[in-house]
Amino acid sequence: MKKIPFDQNTLTDLTPEQIAELKKEYGDVFCIEVEDKKCFIHKPTRQILDLANASSAKKSSMFNETILKNCWLAGDKDVVFDDNYFMAAGSILGEVVVFKTAELKKL
Repeated sequence: MKKIPFDQNTLTDLTPEQIAELKKEYGDVFCIEVEDKKCFIHKPTRQILDLANASSAKKSSMFNETILKNCWLAGDKDVVFDDNYFMAAGSILGEVVVFKTAELKKL
């Protein structure tokens, strides 16, 4: 399955087969559910995180919007455009951006 840019994407749901295919390409795929709306996103790449951090320098909410739009696979776009859904989705995006644990040892 080829990823469709957010502005052109009209997919509202994904089949289990599509999810399996997307997992092969992106690793983790997530479904964010906010009451009666949901969206599917993939784990952000380093480039998307860099873009999100740069975007948030002007407006802090742009971090979440950049992550959602650039990792978007399918779903109801009210999650991005309606503030009530957006704030709820944004509050859990930190769980999507999880890193391995590193340890520093002084030698």
